[in-house]
Amino acid sequence: MIIGVPKEIKPQENRIGAVPAMVLDLVEAGNTVLVEKGGGLGAGICDDEYRAVGARIGDSAEQVYGEAEMIIKVKEPLAAEYPLIKPDQILFTYFHFAASRELTDAMLASKAHCFAYETLVHRDSLPLLTPMSEVAGRMSVQVGAVCLEKHMGGRGMLMGGIPGVDNATVVILGGGVVGTNAAKMAAGLGADVRMLDIDLDRLRYLSDVMAANVQTLHSSPITVREQIAQADLVIGAVLVQGARAPRLIRREDLKLMKDGAVVVDVAVDQGGCIETCKPTTHADPTYVVDGVLHYCVANMPGAVPRTSTFGLTNATGPWARRLASMGAAEAARDPVLGTAANVLAGQCTHEAVAQAFDIGFTSPAKVL
Repeated sequence: MIIGVPKEIKPQENRIGAVPAMVLDLVEAGNTVLVEKGGGLGAGICDDEYRAVGARIGDSAEQVYGEAEMIIKVKEPLAAEYPLIKPDQILFTYFHFAASRELTDAMLASKAHCFAYETLVHRDSLPLLTPMSEVAGRMSVQVGAVCLEKHMGGRGMLMGGIPGVDNATVVILGGGVVGTNAAKMAAGLGADVRMLDIDLDRLRYLSDVMAANVQTLHSSPITVREQIAQADLVIGAVLVQGARAPRLIRREDLKLMKDGAVVVDVAVDQGGCIETCKPTTHADPTYVVDGVLHYCVANMPGAVPRTSTFGLTNATGPWARRLASMGAAEAARDPVLGTAANVLAGQCTHEAVAQAFDIGFTSPAKVL
């Protein structure tokens, strides 16, 4: 199969969908890999490194999309890329369809086969979402700590305080991969951390493994409102597989929060779990609503592309090779890759996406 790896065009997105080790693996499996010129430079990978493992270098996105039977990316296609996508072409990337009707409609119209990293389920986990959730969770505390500085619009607080002075209170909504990594970082900085989740078994586990300055609380609308009123930093870390994130903080709830408090909504690429959330970019990451500073960058791991690219491709590489060897029809019937099939040949094949937009759903095994 001819596999294309285009350069990402989302603003400040420096990751790339394949590293040389992954390319070598694909080439040794009998595939041809075409990498767009300069595509890896943001992650510190030059074209010669790709050539050394057998890749061809394409001069443009048009060439890569035009020749490739399968595209491997990091982020969802943008409007400028829609015309480049061909019927029956396989796309393997993060899509987060439930957050964008425009993207969903465009991919349905393209008649391409869209396999989404974020919905692939293996052994009851989301292995292709995990590495970027780890990055985003850790980054949420880093950026939150900076946003709490006065010149950034925050309350002017140091996360861990100093002897004799209060430390910051960090409230984390969600005890999954993002929330766990955020809690580790915030606890390590000395903050007073409260983790909220609805899964009691998960809370018991977190209570056992977290540091002494991490408190676990069962999440409810009342608990959320009580905790955000005390928070200096709130991190939205909620995930519903393939679906839009639930709204846990409403616009009216912001009035309960302190002036200069910060919210970091990691769920923004799934629509956000805070009503006042809207996607921002690394170039212009924050805005203020009702005195609360919002950081809502939709591609947070793009700020650390070296770490993120290698972490992501460690996970995606084996599945990309399997998808390429199977082809779309066989993969759609595979018990694991079938869970990643969101759009096939103009039909929606993921129930959560279909429910998000009230459109028809067809089982992926019945499409091709």
